[in-house]
Amino acid sequence: MLSTNRLEAPPGIAVAPGRAECGAFPRTAGAAPRIYLPFVLILLALPPRTDSSWWYIGALGARVICDNIPGLVNKQRQLCQRYPDIMQSVGEGAKEWIRECQHQFRHHRWNCSTLDRDHTVFGRVMLRSSREAAFVYAISSAGVVYAITRACSQGDLKACGCDPLKRGRAKDERGEFDWGGCSDNINYGIRFAKAFVDAKEKKVKDARALMNLHNNRCGRMAVKRFLKLECKCHGVSGSCTLRTCWLAMSDFRKTGDYLRKKYNGAIQVIMNQDGTGFTVANKNFRKPTKTDLVYFENSPDYCVMDKSAGSLGTAGRVCNKMSRGTDGCEVMCCGRGYDTTRVTRVTKCECKFHWCCAVRCKECEDTVDVHTCKAPKRAEWLDQT
Repeated sequence: MLSTNRLEAPPGIAVAPGRAECGAFPRTAGAAPRIYLPFVLILLALPPRTDSSWWYIGALGARVICDNIPGLVNKQRQLCQRYPDIMQSVGEGAKEWIRECQHQFRHHRWNCSTLDRDHTVFGRVMLRSSREAAFVYAISSAGVVYAITRACSQGDLKACGCDPLKRGRAKDERGEFDWGGCSDNINYGIRFAKAFVDAKEKKVKDARALMNLHNNRCGRMAVKRFLKLECKCHGVSGSCTLRTCWLAMSDFRKTGDYLRKKYNGAIQVIMNQDGTGFTVANKNFRKPTKTDLVYFENSPDYCVMDKSAGSLGTAGRVCNKMSRGTDGCEVMCCGRGYDTTRVTRVTKCECKFHWCCAVRCKECEDTVDVHTCKAPKRAEWLDQT
């Protein structure tokens, strides 16, 4: 039977506060014995060790040296050495998906903060098999697919180019068209991302590895979900009697928005009896589908700094006094209250276009109130550290 405790941690980069199916879902093998759930919970409670990850490539920028990247397994290091130009794209992609993660959670207590000069990038928060971990694994995998596929189409990589299969004639709901231009080679991006990203998880035969593999595949296929057919019309007066078309990826924001919705509806699972897949943790909830992100453990509340959980807390975070949502001061500050500071901002205003070709603006001063969450009482903070 596979252990549900993961001894290898996920991962690091820099900057602190502040078609498509998502994967073939493993078949459940029937209900587990009653003793199984407590056994799983005990294993999940065991403290994992901290480890590094390929995510740190994003912090290295142009200085990607395979032997200096902590946390790579042998297969990842071999791919890194064989394809240095692709690793450059993976590094740029890491910056992009981290920015997207921070955009998606900018109004939440956990805001996808990274830790400066930390090889794990996100710190201990990724050690917990939570829905946040599920999202990060999915969007990081998606980011690799997106970055490599884009680099292929731009001619930046020796190993790939435009999709070689998009040749000849094809048909859609509007009629026939000719393949032309440069179709994004999404299948190459998916294959390389699977080989590189999944390599570490395939070396560890435990529940967390299966969770990560499932969510990794969700991320990869999410990018493919938003491929779009773009066409150029040929004919008299621009009529579309003849069309030349190609497949192009949508903006990465669409993938981020999609995975964020999957985060909201993520399904808590446990290992099935034979350790080959998942079953829903609470029988009163619906069973997970192929498009669901999955997780094992409940998330901390992220209200206060908790080193063991990797929580940075919300003290000092900006909140919206008028909002009742997750960005509102009541929710963001966890009921601790907030401080208000009046600040003066200088912004550009009364902009006018001058022929030719400049836009000139005045500078205007604007006074606004900024609300920030109060720090917890010292005794409360000590309880969590």
